[in-house]
Amino acid sequence: MSEPHVIHVCTTCNRSGTVAERDGTRAGSRLFDDLSGRFASWAGRDQFELRGVACMSACNRACTMAFSAPGKPTYLFGDLDPLPAAADALDCAALYLTTPDGTLARGVRPEAFRRGILARIPALLLLPVEG
Repeated sequence: MSEPHVIHVCTTCNRSGTVAERDGTRAGSRLFDDLSGRFASWAGRDQFELRGVACMSACNRACTMAFSAPGKPTYLFGDLDPLPAAADALDCAALYLTTPDGTLARGVRPEAFRRGILARIPALLLLPVEG
């Protein structure tokens, strides 16, 4: 199998102007937990890894999630509402997987990912090793 695509979710994010729930759960953790449940039964899970990240340093634009893969740009999204984002994340991941160059045009992204884009980081170009 080729290197997998990855969905990164900040588990420590808290949405602007909010505090953790009474039980101490942060919005990023809720997003990751809900997405994990959906991911477990998703047909595309063999092509992806789902990774919780302790901090993605986008605290002013929490909740954050990113999609990355070898040879494709990394997309970083913020200002996500946890439940709609979890519901749309796997559709967005499927789009990312099926586009050869990794382009996620705004008009084709699921609703929760049409706004809040923080970065489109160019893909790393791997140079052949001489030897």
